[in-house]
Amino acid sequence: MAEPQFFTAKDGARLAFRDEGAGLPVLCLAGLTRGMSDFDDMMPHLLPCRIIRMDYRGRGASDWTGAPTYTVAQEGLDALALLDHLGIDRAAIIGTSRGGLIGMHLATFAAGRMRGLLLNDIGPEINRAGLMRIFDYVGRNPAARTHDELAARLPAVMTGFANVPAARWLAEARKLYDQTPQGLKIRYDPALRDSFLAGFDGPAVDRWPAFDAMHEMPVALIRGANSDLLTQDAVAEMRRRRPDMIFADVPDRAHIPFLDEPEAVQALHLFQRACHDH
Repeated sequence: MAEPQFFTAKDGARLAFRDEGAGLPVLCLAGLTRGMSDFDDMMPHLLPCRIIRMDYRGRGASDWTGAPTYTVAQEGLDALALLDHLGIDRAAIIGTSRGGLIGMHLATFAAGRMRGLLLNDIGPEINRAGLMRIFDYVGRNPAARTHDELAARLPAVMTGFANVPAARWLAEARKLYDQTPQGLKIRYDPALRDSFLAGFDGPAVDRWPAFDAMHEMPVALIRGANSDLLTQDAVAEMRRRRPDMIFADVPDRAHIPFLDEPEAVQALHLFQRACHDH
């Protein structure tokens, strides 16, 4: 794979991205601790399009800029800055977990830059039990010392997942951690934990107005059928408010689907087609 490209945000941060393909611009926004590789499994299954991916500040190949800057609001501004850098006026957005929160945030003040938003196992309401699980690991190195050791542990740790080949778990371990003589190390600034805790302990955020702000654009939701972050009740309310929302419930998956499952691919294709017309 080619080396990532870089652009400079308004505050001087050097941020990494990839820009591949041609056609409908699709901006892919990853999960909290993850990066561009979050979408490796999805990419071969998309209809032809221009796929843009980025590492948020503090993650992957991008600059570490400190806990106060690791926020949904700042990451939204960085996403718009990337589109500006590439000369893209409007893009469809695929947002996995944290990326979906960024997408909903953008809908509140930059809906004109969006062709649509696909949410991967995230919505306006986040189940606190799922957040507690993230709380347990964010900012910490795993106890496993090698990728192989971690991959062997993941089937037991990742409750809600089934029928996942061993090779997939090994690929996930390699995406998320660097193997060093001292053991596995996270690929992001440990200060991200401080930012996450500030949000975790802060006042509740009402994201329903952000969801409602997307009323004029295509919206899709892919949910892991066993998700502990996005409840069935939250999904029911999302579908009540948006009866036209493209929806897929992916069996044998929790938080988050890999986006190459047949149900997910079908929803992705429907979303791409809807965004072409918007």
